[in-house]
Amino acid sequence: MAETSPAPLSDALRQSLLQTRERAYAPYSRHPVGALLIAESGRHYLGCNVESANYKGLCAEAGAISAMIAQGEREIATLYVIGPGEHLCTPCGDCRQRIREFATPDTVIIVLDGNGAPLKRYTMEQLLPDSFGPENLPQA
Repeated sequence: MAETSPAPLSDALRQSLLQTRERAYAPYSRHPVGALLIAESGRHYLGCNVESANYKGLCAEAGAISAMIAQGEREIATLYVIGPGEHLCTPCGDCRQRIREFATPDTVIIVLDGNGAPLKRYTMEQLLPDSFGPENLPQA
């Protein structure tokens, strides 16, 4: 079970997440989401969901991961996710697998409420138990 009282979030990180969520393009679901990824290097990468009229879109977590990869990094230390309400807005199934691709056993995923207060903290194993990852494939 995930911990119920994650560590406090700095005001600067909270503000970055709130601003990023507000920039989301979610005219169809009206469910803006923001993500802030801290890579192993300590660098921060932001992402927000971007919807399209055909109901295919880009999740906030995928955007943050893409930004990290574009800068040549490959390892997630911490990932924060913020939705619009007081409920848990955990990563979708596709994003859980994307996160897993670049996670380590020490990666932490923290879900925030709509005001940026931490609700729950997860390890990768808690978020996606018994997962399939790169080590399950034969190496080239």
